[in-house]
Amino acid sequence: MSSRRLFVALLPPESAAEELAAAVAPLHELPGAGELRWTARAGWHYTLAFLGNVDEEVLPGLRTRLERAAHRTGPFPLRIHGGGRFDGRALWAGAAGGLDTMRLLAARAHAAARRAGIPVEEHHRHTAHLTLARSRGQADLAPYVAALEGFDGGCWEAGELSLVHSVPPAGGVPGARPGYEVLRAWPLGR
Repeated sequence: MSSRRLFVALLPPESAAEELAAAVAPLHELPGAGELRWTARAGWHYTLAFLGNVDEEVLPGLRTRLERAAHRTGPFPLRIHGGGRFDGRALWAGAAGGLDTMRLLAARAHAAARRAGIPVEEHHRHTAHLTLARSRGQADLAPYVAALEGFDGGCWEAGELSLVHSVPPAGGVPGARPGYEVLRAWPLGR
């Protein structure tokens, strides 16, 4: 039986990614930046529900339920805003705007996965974050968070829910990163 590593996400538009890239570029010059594993721009996304390895036969039901979740949730304003960290292991950019709607959409994505028969972790309050870098151990990420504190990107409309396949990096290739392939996307509110 074949399976794929999947998650449900909101993807920022190119204009938002460009603004964030300009804000992140100086972070690469901070002390210790070379020790972090930086997420490639193509991998920037707001995860709503991590599904793990999903068997192919479950995908049709999952797609149907995610489509319903998208159609029941209208488009909402969003912007990349500030930054934060999860302990000393992950640096992220935050979000501002329609966060209540984003949390509702995350809850609906989790419910869609459970109803499709995918065992997902219990849904907790969603923290909107776009991962920028990871550390193999504990790193002092405070200077990076401080550098992102004033970042406030332009507003855009979150209008699409995406089912994304996380493609493992090539084995034995130093520094290889996972790739991401959008399997399906649904417009919000239609």
